[in-house]
Amino acid sequence: MIRTQVQIPDELYERAKRFSREREMSLAEVVRRALEQMLERYPTAPVPLGEWVLPTFDGGGILVPLSELHNIAFEEESTRSLRSRSKEEFDLS
Repeated sequence: MIRTQVQIPDELYERAKRFSREREMSLAEVVRRALEQMLERYPTAPVPLGEWVLPTFDGGGILVPLSELHNIAFEEESTRSLRSRSKEEFDLS
């Protein structure tokens, strides 16, 4: 084993000592176990971020023929609870 020194705030030291006494463990054992848990929880260093790139998505394009979009728009509009509109109001040609 390697012996080392660490600096911790007084309050944290007192809490750790109390914790170790209550469980009849040495302070060194508490620190070892805490380090083991921390290293298991965060096993690898985060990957350094490169330049940010706006995410893109390929939706596959329009799957409805353009000639049918007019009819689809009319059908959807007529099913809504808005005022009734005639098909001529949507005539884009």
